[in-house]
Amino acid sequence: MGRVIQARAHVQELFLAITTMLMVAGGAAWVTDGRRLADVLWIVATCLGLGLSTWRTAVAVRRRRPSVDVIALLALVGALVVREPLAGAMIALMLASGQLLEARASNRAERELSLLVDRAPRSARRRTPGGVVVVTVEEVVVGDLLLVGAGEVVPVDGRLQGVAVLDESALTGEARPRERRAGEGVRSGVLNTATPLELVATATASESTYAGLVRLVEQAQASSAPFVRTADRLAVLFVPLTLLVAGGAWAITGDAVRAVAVLVVATPCPLLLAAPIAVMSGLSRAARAGVIIKGGAALERLAAGRVVLFDKTGTLTSGRPALTDVVTADDGPSGDELLRLAASLDQVSPHVLAGAIVTAGSARGLALTMPADVHEVLGRGLEGIVDGRRVRLGKAGWVVGQDEPAWVRRVRRRADLEGSITVFVSVDGLPAGALLLEDPIRPEAPRMVRALKAAGISRVVLVTGDRADIAKSVGRVVGVDAVFADCDPAGKLAAIGREAQHGPTIMVGDGVNDAPALAAAGAGVALAARGSTASSEAADVVLTVDRLDALADALLVVKRARSVAVQAVAIGMGLSLVAMGAAAVGWLPPVTGAVVQELIDLLAIGVALRALLPGPTHTVVLADADLDMARTLRIQHDAVRPTIERIRWVADRLSSRSPDLGPARALLAELEGVLLPHERADEQLLVPMVARALGGTDATAAMSRTHAEIEHQVGRLRGLLAQSNDPDGDVDLADLRLVLYGLYAVLRLHDSLEEQEAFSLVRETSPADRRSHA
Repeated sequence: MGRVIQARAHVQELFLAITTMLMVAGGAAWVTDGRRLADVLWIVATCLGLGLSTWRTAVAVRRRRPSVDVIALLALVGALVVREPLAGAMIALMLASGQLLEARASNRAERELSLLVDRAPRSARRRTPGGVVVVTVEEVVVGDLLLVGAGEVVPVDGRLQGVAVLDESALTGEARPRERRAGEGVRSGVLNTATPLELVATATASESTYAGLVRLVEQAQASSAPFVRTADRLAVLFVPLTLLVAGGAWAITGDAVRAVAVLVVATPCPLLLAAPIAVMSGLSRAARAGVIIKGGAALERLAAGRVVLFDKTGTLTSGRPALTDVVTADDGPSGDELLRLAASLDQVSPHVLAGAIVTAGSARGLALTMPADVHEVLGRGLEGIVDGRRVRLGKAGWVVGQDEPAWVRRVRRRADLEGSITVFVSVDGLPAGALLLEDPIRPEAPRMVRALKAAGISRVVLVTGDRADIAKSVGRVVGVDAVFADCDPAGKLAAIGREAQHGPTIMVGDGVNDAPALAAAGAGVALAARGSTASSEAADVVLTVDRLDALADALLVVKRARSVAVQAVAIGMGLSLVAMGAAAVGWLPPVTGAVVQELIDLLAIGVALRALLPGPTHTVVLADADLDMARTLRIQHDAVRPTIERIRWVADRLSSRSPDLGPARALLAELEGVLLPHERADEQLLVPMVARALGGTDATAAMSRTHAEIEHQVGRLRGLLAQSNDPDGDVDLADLRLVLYGLYAVLRLHDSLEEQEAFSLVRETSPADRRSHA
């Protein structure tokens, strides 16, 4: 595609160069009194223009498309008839420059889309027993072990065999490389920026991410917006209007030169060029932000949207389970040891929950070891040997047995209330604890909903197949206006029908079951980063970046692109009509009219290209120093998570019969030595950073308030435990439990605030590195 565009540009440049040389040579001859030679040179230029306009008109007739090139054709013929060779040469120059200007502007607008297509990988290096063999990407099959060198593009979707540093900007728009761990999935089209990497192919080339992206781009380039098609029809109607004005001027004055002047200045170029250039500029700008819009029609439908409906799982939530808590049995191992054993065993499991457990263990810096004698019992769990101990993971009935201890029943009740997934663990045949996992809400989701409303969305709705209590909980956190739960695909279609009464709809989803709703909505938006192929094919808009706030930015882009298109057409056509009137009354001779017409075209196209310029955005870009600091604090933020979990563990085990305050005292020492220093660093460094990024302290007020409350509750705990050291003192266990549970609740809320208001700003943070902080 890029070569075709370049070849076309070279031909247009050559035509413009020849026409310009004829114009300049004619001018030089005229100045040196060689007027006959000047007329000859200008007539040759006019004939070249006549040939170009005749060819373009013939192409339009052959394709059975109405054409406005007939205006230029008549103007050139008229210039020859009335013996205005300079005017004819000017028209030819105008045609040549206009054609090149159109191509350059369109190419500039399509650049981001074309680059995506041009950089599609065409070969791959397959590792075989006999060595590395270069094959075409079409020959790659699932299971192939591929080698990708430094500076090479990943050819197909796969799973990494080791650590890699990847430039994912072609898919996500993020400029900074990301580090990916062994076992993580990697998408085709990303660039390996470090040492050679190996991956196991998980999809063929035709089914990989980048091939789908290329198909979306080609579809986007081939589609016209309704506004553009309307502009084309208006341009065709402009032909009889031009002929009427030119004919009227000739008939009233008897001066054929005025008719030619009218034909010269009559330009529907603002209609033919400005509108599609503005729309294509909007598509290009959105693609740069990681949003592929399938053509101008989809752009207009997205710009018109007033009601947004969101699926829940994988859309408002991350779609991948994350560890939220570790519950240990009364006489079981510590939480860290329990997680280490479970994560070590899960290293060899392909289950989606296993990935979350291994990620959590690695994030805590636990020393994982490879298991032995591993076997999976279908539908129940996994069993194996870790460091000489037999570990079993899975459902309670298989791991714990029929005689459930009290702590197991508490875990079951808690999981049911919170909508968590439980993985029970036994060690050497004894129940040892449970791991609780949730599908966390995307940290950026609440800010994204606010941004959508600021961008003109009047109503935001959550529509999901999940049960009502979980759906309403997510809806409250995110800030939607309505929640429809227990919806199957037919129920989602019905919800779209109801919501259409409030305005044009936009449906956002990622799964196969969302495809019908995406197709039925006014505009469908699919999350392609981890969504299904079916949803991407059914949608009008595809987010290639795994962040919802890109949708709010895309809305701003498309609304601005449509507004710019209207402005360019209004300014250009308004000036063209004024110039036609001036030519009809004799104020603009043909030569001057040609110059004026060219200036009008330049102005209209210049206005249209404004859609390529950066406009308002909801994206917050952190300075490099702030970004590095936020990453450091994020590591500390994750490191204190086990301490927070221990607060609840200590509170649950405070017994009135035989009170043991040793664990509470050890916890206090950990809170004062680990947690409080981290929270004070957050207050001194993170809070000012967020205030700078968001432009005020309002967004950080809640974070500062929870910092103060954490200090207060730790102080209360210190005071209660100090009473127990007094010979005359008697600690109130009820108060102690109340303080511990209160501190635990405040910390969980505080973690959610930091995820939402602070760490969601760190766009380069890998979603795989995030953990839920409920």
